[in-house]
Amino acid sequence: MSGIVARGLNALFRTRWGVALVLVAVVLAIVGIGRLLSDGQSGSTPIGLGSPAPAISIDPSEDDSIVSSEPPPKPRTSPGRAEPEQVAYAFASAWVSHNDVTSKKWLDRLLPNATADLADQLRGVDPAGVPADRVLGRPTLDVVNETQVNAIVTMNSGKLSLRLVAPDGHWLVDGIDWEGA
Repeated sequence: MSGIVARGLNALFRTRWGVALVLVAVVLAIVGIGRLLSDGQSGSTPIGLGSPAPAISIDPSEDDSIVSSEPPPKPRTSPGRAEPEQVAYAFASAWVSHNDVTSKKWLDRLLPNATADLADQLRGVDPAGVPADRVLGRPTLDVVNETQVNAIVTMNSGKLSLRLVAPDGHWLVDGIDWEGA
């Protein structure tokens, strides 16, 4: 009888179907024994049924957001000096006043509201190339910090972007950019 069993097992393990059948039987036996010994209680929470409350791993009192919850900074102006909006409007008005004037006279109108660096860049510029003829509205300001403001002035043919700086509380235009309509 042991020869018959040995020959049967030998034939069973020679085919891949036989090996697969033996492995399935072993897995089912292990699972069955495990269920018998567990008394029907799993002892752990099934996957997907965790705690209903989210786990918080940070301190909610810390503000790590990109958008600041503090109010934006206010531009700092020295007493008796013009506010950045007034300087931007005055510069833009002088910039569009370019018809029938010499380059020197046009630059002289810009100088009271321009930094020395910007004045050097504008020296020799032909005012006939200015692409706008009139200011249409008040400047809108984007405050970067206490000493730097970006202003947008709407013109009849586009928008004039101005960078204003005031390291000592005296606002001056330090850079210009044009965006046509």
